Amino acid sequence: MKLFHTTALRSGLIALALAVVSQGVFAASVAQQNLVDLIEQSDSIVVGTVKTVTDGFTDKGVPYTEVTLTVSDSIRGAKKDTYTFRQFGLKESREINGLTYLGTTPDGWPTWVERERVVVFMNPPARLTGLQTTVGLNQGKLRWVDGKLSNSANNAGMFNNVKIDATGLSQEQRAMLQGEAQAVDAQSFVSLVRRAVNENWVANGVMRHDQ
Repeated sequence: MKLFHTTALRSGLIALALAVVSQGVFAASVAQQNLVDLIEQSDSIVVGTVKTVTDGFTDKGVPYTEVTLTVSDSIRGAKKDTYTFRQFGLKESREINGLTYLGTTPDGWPTWVERERVVVFMNPPARLTGLQTTVGLNQGKLRWVDGKLSNSANNAGMFNNVKIDATGLSQEQRAMLQGEAQAVDAQSFVSLVRRAVNENWVANGVMRHDQ
């Protein structure tokens, strides 16, 4: 574990306290994001498998969890075989200089497990810290299990108020857009998102909010 000078640690604790307050409020009030929002706001959209999950502190004492994905499909943004980002908060609390440090991932934020397969809609890295997480927090991380995709809310609101004026949608995709909150066929979902990105549906108004 990296040891910090007392002043740096104190500064980090202050930064953490401020961050936890602000991030906690944000996590509690984050708006419902549908598929239009996820695509429009994402800097990267990646299909992959979690390779490693580690944690630590930046040189300014801010806690982070570092996640590396093995990329199987880059729909937007990722240019390499792996995609690595740092999200605010430690994996778990730890002891530093005899004190228990509680700067873990805030409630409502995605958590990561090695070898889980995921589709992620990633925000751009923060300008000041470089930290990064998924669009809509838990809403922007979908787990791929037995050919189905769902986020922690079982895709609640994912397809609400989504309007698509495009031909050639598959039966599965049309059903997906009309369905209730539930896990969806992974291949159909990824194909839909890839086409939306490649054809620039959101910017062109082909995919938009219905209200």
